[in-house]
Formats: sequence, C-alpha cells, structure tokens
Amino acid sequence: MGTRLIFLGLVAGVVLGGFLPQDSHPFAYELFRFLSKAFLRLVKSVVAPIVFATLVSGMVQVGSTGGLGRLGARAFVYFEVVTTLALFIGLGVAHLVSPGVGLPLDLAAAGPVKASAAKGGWEILLHAFPENGLRHAAEGDVLPLVVFATIFAVALRRSGDHGLPVVRFVDGLAHVMFRYTEIIMTFTPLGVFGAMASNVSHMASSHDGQAGGWGAGAHLLARYAALVSSLYVALAVFILLVLVPVLTVARVPMLRFAATIRDPVLTAFSTASSEAALPKLLDALVRFGVPKPVAAFVLPAGYSFNLDGSTLYLALASMAIAQASGANLTLTEEFAMMGTFILASKGVAGVPRATLVIIASTCDGFRIPGEAGVAMLLAVDELMDMARSAANVIGNATATVVLARWEGLPASALGQRDEDVSETS
Repeated sequence: MGTRLIFLGLVAGVVLGGFLPQDSHPFAYELFRFLSKAFLRLVKSVVAPIVFATLVSGMVQVGSTGGLGRLGARAFVYFEVVTTLALFIGLGVAHLVSPGVGLPLDLAAAGPVKASAAKGGWEILLHAFPENGLRHAAEGDVLPLVVFATIFAVALRRSGDHGLPVVRFVDGLAHVMFRYTEIIMTFTPLGVFGAMASNVSHMASSHDGQAGGWGAGAHLLARYAALVSSLYVALAVFILLVLVPVLTVARVPMLRFAATIRDPVLTAFSTASSEAALPKLLDALVRFGVPKPVAAFVLPAGYSFNLDGSTLYLALASMAIAQASGANLTLTEEFAMMGTFILASKGVAGVPRATLVIIASTCDGFRIPGEAGVAMLLAVDELMDMARSAANVIGNATATVVLARWEGLPASALGQRDEDVSETS
C-alpha cells in the first residue's frame, strides 16, 4: 500500500504542478514547496541520531575491534573500486554521446556556487576528523559523525562493565529511532507529492519572456534533453554492468532485493535526496536479512564513501561543460580530473548541491569555466539530482548486502524474513 500511495503522490504532483504554474499560482507553489520542505526536515531530524545509535550499536555487536577493522577494510576496497567504475562509465558515455555540444554556456555568468567553497586534499582529510559531535549532528555532516561514532564504539567496547549502561542506552535509542522513523515515513506520499508538484510548477512557469504552461516546460526540457537522458542512460549502464553482476556473483536474490529497496529508491528519486531514504533503507535491509551490525556500519559509511550516482554525474557533467565551452582536454588531463573527483567527492557529503561545489572548483583547474558551467547545469540539475540520488541508494544497498555476504551471511538467509520488522529492528 505504501508504494502505491507514493506513486500516486508522484503522479498527482506532476499533474497538479503542471496545471498550477508558479508565476500564476504562487500560493499553490508555496504550499507544494512547504509540504516538500517540511517532510525533508522531518527526515533530517532522523539522520544524525539514527546514524549514531545504529552505528555504535552495530559496531559493539560486531564482536571485536579486529572484526570491525576487517569489515571496514573490505568496505573501503569495495567503495573505491565501484565508485571508480562509476566515474569512468560517466566519462565513457560523455565521449560517446557528447551531451554538452550545443548547450548554452554564458561565460559571463556567475554561478551561485563559489569555487572557494571546495576543499583541498589536506582539508578533505582533516574534515573527516570530528571537531564537535553535536555540531556535526546538527549540520547533518555524516563523515565526521561516522568517525566519531566509530571511535566512541571502540572506546565503549574497551570500557567493560562500566560501558554496559551506555550500550543499553544506545540500543534503546536505536530502537526508538526506528519507531520514530516509521511515524515519519507515513508522511512520505505527501512529501513526494510536494516535491514533484513544486518542481513541475516551477518548470511550468514563464521563463525568459516565453509563455508559461506546459509548452514552456517542454521547451526548457528540450534544450537539455541530451544531457539529462545521457545521465539516465549512464546510470542504467552502471547498474546493469556493475551492480547487477556484483549481486549475481554474491548470489543475492535479485527480485526480492529489488522489492525490498523499491520504496527507499522511489523516495530518493522523488525528493532528490539520498538522505530522505536512509532511515527507511536501513530498516528495509535489516528486514531483508542483513545483520544489523553490518547494515549499521556499512550503510552510513557508504553515504560518505560510496555515492555512485553522484560520482558518475561528476564525470558526465564536467565533460559536458568542457564540450559546451569548446575546451579540448588531453587524456592525461581527463584522468587527472577524474582522480581529483574521486578525492573531492569524499569531502563534501551532506553539503547541499555538493556535486556543483566540486564541479565549480575542479573545472577551473583544468581550463574549463566552472562557474559558467554550474549556471548552465542549474536549469536541469533537479531532474538529474533525482536520478543520481536514486542511484546512490541502489549502490549503497548493494554494497551493504554484498559485504554482508562477504562476512559469511548465507545466501539462503536473504529475503526470508517476515515483513513485520518490529523484532528485527
């Protein structure tokens, strides 16, 4: 029933948003936007406590610091291999399709994302070390929060009997947050409706003096059709050529896995937010059969190190800007830029429009107009953000299940649990 309501909200949002364009119906647009933003705020209220509680609880239950280190090492290797493949698939599709040719690039444009917002290599590394746990939690800064929770869990294990009250508290907090998440997720159809309706309402408004309505929205999409479709094709290629074979080798029941992550993926796609799907995805994977300690460690870590959709987008979008500007990069420059993306993408998790921050700063270092390129991308970035957010969720769900299999979980244990997750959560 939940999936049907979400899909109904998505369709209703597209229809009503098209009939109520922003310029002629500002109240309706603001109402749609309110529903979307209110839902995302509720979801973000879940992220920090559930990441901390489940991560600490899961790592304490892993069994030993050595076991945790082994899982962490395997996760790191998997993340780096898969995100690198995503990067080069994006690069390959960009060369085959040339989505940037003919796009309007205003070299006098000043995009809203400043290059100075990006971090250098040492700053990226330093950013991983927590400075203020409460501040990182408040800002939704996942990477330092994961590091803080990891060190906290190790310290908790070394505390012996003195740490038992804290262990019980963290376990209780994790349980309560799962129940809290269930309440929040009942509002998902409204959030999806608001997100889709506000986006379509904005696109259906008049732009550049053109007539509003459906014609203007179609014209706006038509100008960027090659770019948007190339991203969707590249993500589909990545899923089919990388994730599906990985799941097949790991002997994961594909149809049941797809059914398990359907709602979180649809939520991420509709809201253009990977964060919106995190609590529900964690709950769904535990229901699917992944041990909670593994899911609680791998999934939050993946949100910092395994953003497959965003990484692929970095390659595709940067090459589109280069093509629009007429810049001819050498193969060495392209590989150097891809290497920069691999590092930079680890340092801005949780930052709104993080990919645009990386693109704006990195492109300028390779003779590509970064700010003008970002201004060009903003026209359809919301549409592309929906796809890359959904791909991020699929990629992290795949990583969690595959790493659970590497840790010895039998394939027969996957997809066999009851739909009621009250006991497994």
